[in-house]
Amino acid sequence: MVIIILLICIITLILLVTWAKVNVFLTFLIISVMAALLLGMPLPNIVQSVNKGLGDMLGSLVIVIVLGAMLGKLVGVSGAAQKIATSMRQAFGEKYITWAMCATGFIVGIPLFYNVGFFLLVPIIFSVAGKYKLPLVYVGIPMLASLSVMHGFLPPHPSPMALLVQFHADISKVFIYGFIVAIPTCAIAGPIFARTLRRMYTNSAIANSVQDIPDEKLPGLANSILSSLLPVIIIGLSTLVVRFSGDNKTLKDVAAFLGDPNIALMETIAIATYSLGMRMGMKLSEVMNVYADAIKEIATIMLIIGSAGILKQVLLDSGSSAQIADSLQGLNLPPLLLGWIIAAILRLCLGSATVAGLTAAGIIYPLMQQVPADPNLMVLSIGAGSLFCSHVNDTAFWVNKEYFGMTMKQTFMSWSLMETLVSVIGLLGVLILNTLI
Repeated sequence: MVIIILLICIITLILLVTWAKVNVFLTFLIISVMAALLLGMPLPNIVQSVNKGLGDMLGSLVIVIVLGAMLGKLVGVSGAAQKIATSMRQAFGEKYITWAMCATGFIVGIPLFYNVGFFLLVPIIFSVAGKYKLPLVYVGIPMLASLSVMHGFLPPHPSPMALLVQFHADISKVFIYGFIVAIPTCAIAGPIFARTLRRMYTNSAIANSVQDIPDEKLPGLANSILSSLLPVIIIGLSTLVVRFSGDNKTLKDVAAFLGDPNIALMETIAIATYSLGMRMGMKLSEVMNVYADAIKEIATIMLIIGSAGILKQVLLDSGSSAQIADSLQGLNLPPLLLGWIIAAILRLCLGSATVAGLTAAGIIYPLMQQVPADPNLMVLSIGAGSLFCSHVNDTAFWVNKEYFGMTMKQTFMSWSLMETLVSVIGLLGVLILNTLI
């Protein structure tokens, strides 16, 4: 009966989001309360579950996601992302231009959220394609593949961070495993796949309307790269110090404190405010306005993440988790594969990668209480599944179609197929890692 109720709730969620066009945050609230009532939870307990689910999910995520959004926005607005792209283009040359675009997306995609990254980097794609007289899609897909992989696999992006919290995973291990899986995924779904698009010419009216920041106003390359990757560097160094500091408790405590994701991002923001902001001629008030815009852009994402936590909490507090776990266990599928399948199906139905991943996490979580599975790899498996086959119910599908001037067929053969490759290759990478560790 619990599985039937869960299916009813998921179908209702899909219909409300795709057919009725109800706000996703409101939809999760409605579905969570609906599930609680159908599962027979006492009314006072429902309110407690709503508050606890929302609070527990956002409590450890707000600082990381907000500071990550601020850093990503500053990296883009300051021209650091453009500087990295320009330098990569010069280093690789025309022959390997797709690898240059892939490498650019890989580096700047760590701090940049996908939506922000797309709009900040698309002028670079147009500029490079125009300079070398190459198809926009051929030049753009490698960069978009890297941005998509970073968005779905690596902290501090919203979905991986939320999954990390749900599964009580270790951020350092998720980042290391995600980095290992990301490299071949980006290479295959990016430059290698782009070879099939070499003759896909399109007609983009938007391409002629965008402009780059003048070179003399860009920050230096070292400044751009270090500022973008500083959180990763700090957390990585901290992990190494903690591991190899022996019995020195003071050193371990200091390193653990400085390498905490929240503190690492605070340190990075303090440095980047000067290095990418005030040092480049921006007033402090202008940098603060950049940060304010970044917060506005991720407000909806934060609400969606919080509301997804409510549904998971309802399933736990109602006592339904064990029955769900037993039913999923009866499918006789490895948990990592099952998590990917559920996320992929939800992605096909809902369009939103974030919503698909968070919903899948709430469903698969009970199973992990009974069947052993590496929580760090589960974050990556569901992240990969949530990127599966973007199509007409995903806003990114239409954004890519219009910006690159593609037909529907061209969009399916480039963007949708690239996202599918990212998802499937990501799963294979996770399964291979699972056999090795």
